[in-house]
Amino acid sequence: MQPDDNGCLTITDNFLRAYWQRPEVAPVEESCRAELALHAELIDNPRRAVSGKDLTAFSDPDAVENYRVVLDFRDRLVAAGTLESAYLDLFREGPVAIPPLFIDQMAQILARHIVGANRDPFRARAAELMFREQQATLLDGAILLGDKETVDMLGARNEKDGGFGTMGKLLVEGGVKPRQVELDVLMEDTAAERYWPENEKFDTVLDLTFGRPGLDALCRVLELWVHHLLQAEVSIQPVEQINDERWVWHVGLDVEATALLNDLYEAKDIDEARLESLLSLFRLEFRDQSLMKASIAGRPVYLALCKSDDGRVRMKPQNLAINLPLAPKS
Repeated sequence: MQPDDNGCLTITDNFLRAYWQRPEVAPVEESCRAELALHAELIDNPRRAVSGKDLTAFSDPDAVENYRVVLDFRDRLVAAGTLESAYLDLFREGPVAIPPLFIDQMAQILARHIVGANRDPFRARAAELMFREQQATLLDGAILLGDKETVDMLGARNEKDGGFGTMGKLLVEGGVKPRQVELDVLMEDTAAERYWPENEKFDTVLDLTFGRPGLDALCRVLELWVHHLLQAEVSIQPVEQINDERWVWHVGLDVEATALLNDLYEAKDIDEARLESLLSLFRLEFRDQSLMKASIAGRPVYLALCKSDDGRVRMKPQNLAINLPLAPKS
């Protein structure tokens, strides 16, 4: 995908063509002639209009449904023109009807785009939270996030293999399966050489502890996310607690965080176990206060990131794109 003059990613034929090559719609041995013919035409022209008659000619009703899902997504992309507009429109229009996989793919492309040429491995790893579910463990005062899918493939070393180590303990506590690959916690002196050579394996651990590079990197990525999607410059800093008698706005970065912030805002009693789900708090401030709703201009926005009861972290970056207190556009 190529950026336009505003730095937004334009929807190209090659990008659309990739969706017609996905296994859900790629022809199989049992595919009928009508399906094979339509698929070939869509590979040649991925913007080809498809009628109901085209689909009813299929012999497989499951194939029809798969095509309808991909067609709906394709039409949204084409109508929007850029991936950024398609992403924002998707959540602004109401209930989301496309598969979560497609949403994660959009977030992945956008996250990689905003990190761009910056070769900071901590920012690149932090950006993975926007499109990859994480497994969190609190260990010796540290907050460690490992890629959930990768962690599920792993088991810890036993003592005969040389001891558990930091990641081994994380995996043992997560109750995962026998080890197939090995994860390392990103450290400042070795992060670049460890992360970049095989970053698509998603096999490094991000230390999100307060005051450490991983948490700072996440703040910078969230700033870039807001700036790119909303054209608003913001400053985001981690905080250890919210001491604000004039607290007026907050955004949860995941389902659990949204619920927790709502209850804290309403001064509800919250038990200790639930408070332990809180991984990070943030204070967001607009650099240009005129971009905020006039009634709360100048006030900070508080953010939170939480884990579920079983340690999962499923960030919803769209919350930060659609729930900030922006002034109405004239």
